[in-house]
Amino acid sequence: MATESDGEEDATAMAGKLTGIPQLSVEDDLREMANKAAWSVSSCKPGNGVLSLRDDNLDTYWQSDGAQPHSVNIQFQKKVKLQLLVLYVDFKLDESYTPSKISIRAGDGFHNLKEIKTVELLKPVGWVHISLSGTDPRETFIHTFMLQLAVLSNHLNGRDTHIRQIKVYGPRPNPVPHQPFHFTSTEFITYSCLR
Repeated sequence: MATESDGEEDATAMAGKLTGIPQLSVEDDLREMANKAAWSVSSCKPGNGVLSLRDDNLDTYWQSDGAQPHSVNIQFQKKVKLQLLVLYVDFKLDESYTPSKISIRAGDGFHNLKEIKTVELLKPVGWVHISLSGTDPRETFIHTFMLQLAVLSNHLNGRDTHIRQIKVYGPRPNPVPHQPFHFTSTEFITYSCLR
């Protein structure tokens, strides 16, 4: 028998936890940065490696193999601006393999990674958007060589984890160099510079 107070307790438990959305949608001023990176994982089952994270197929997944924490490492050759991390997880299909607590770390390499955010997921189904900006509202992105996603725990105390897709987005560069604002039409871009 459910009461009104039970609903309030459920809402309190869900506060601050992400659940996912079915369709991937990001702002137009962001671009996917992951193809410029070298990807590695802490461990994987044969046939469920790092390539499954980047194949744009929601039926395949990376499956870790071993003790927690499990990690996905994304390394760039030069320092990049990153603003959004999006991952696809599905509690209905993966159950105890679904991550419940994730740590996002950034740095110059493995030797100096610092945790920038910890996220809790509540039975997520779909795309989970994790903003990489700091607590300061003026910080809209991070500037880093390396990003690491560490799965600290799974739902139902599962040991190995499944993540179906990961995408990393950064701000789209201004097409006109040394221009403080962005022109959107080709006509404005054409006449934006003096000769």
